[in-house]
Amino acid sequence: MPLRFLGTTSDDGDCPTLYEVEATGDILVQGDRVTDPAQLARLRDVKASETFVTVPRDLLVRFAPRTAAAEVIPFSEVRGMFSEFKHTAWRLETRRGYATDRRSAKWERWKAGADIAAEPLDAWRENVQRQTAAGKRFERVRLVDEPLTEGQAFLLASGLGNVAAGEDIRNLSRAEAARLGLPGHDFWLFDSRTVVRFVFDEDDITLGVVVSEDPAEVAAACQARDAAWHYAVATAEYAKRVRSST
Repeated sequence: MPLRFLGTTSDDGDCPTLYEVEATGDILVQGDRVTDPAQLARLRDVKASETFVTVPRDLLVRFAPRTAAAEVIPFSEVRGMFSEFKHTAWRLETRRGYATDRRSAKWERWKAGADIAAEPLDAWRENVQRQTAAGKRFERVRLVDEPLTEGQAFLLASGLGNVAAGEDIRNLSRAEAARLGLPGHDFWLFDSRTVVRFVFDEDDITLGVVVSEDPAEVAAACQARDAAWHYAVATAEYAKRVRSST
């Protein structure tokens, strides 16, 4: 079953680490195996299938969920949040492509050579203009591979139009994201208090979203935002780099 990275306090890829089993909401703990005979002797009701690991308290304090797992709901149920947020809507995009993009008429126009950044405003960009005119911020960081996947090249071309409408979109290499320990899932973070996490299938189709105000998940999202934002490159500058390398 797919695992969702929650967080780690380790350095250089060493354990310990916490994951969530997405299908069940259970927590998987990675850590050093307990081998001390005195400790093992004091454990209770041990089954033959069980093993035991040691993790620092700080890992659990920072990243262990503090609320029950939330259910997956349709994305349509959170659309209102994109106009109702008070200050900042921030997105992390981690996938190499999205089914919604590949199935769109805009994708076909891009494949045919159209300048999709210069197209008339759609409903998304109109809302961005309204919210940013009111002093709010739309921001996102997109993880990119080198070379870009087809889906990432599409988003780079389209993103220039989003930037013109008022979004601040930046790009970060996947290798740098791994170095920073960023999560491997997509989410929106609203006003540093509500996380809307996407759930995808293996074909990049959105199955729904999970809405959470769990303090641990919100804190992890804020930490990811701060790290990613510091190192990511603005879309216009990144587009120049891509053009110069081709």
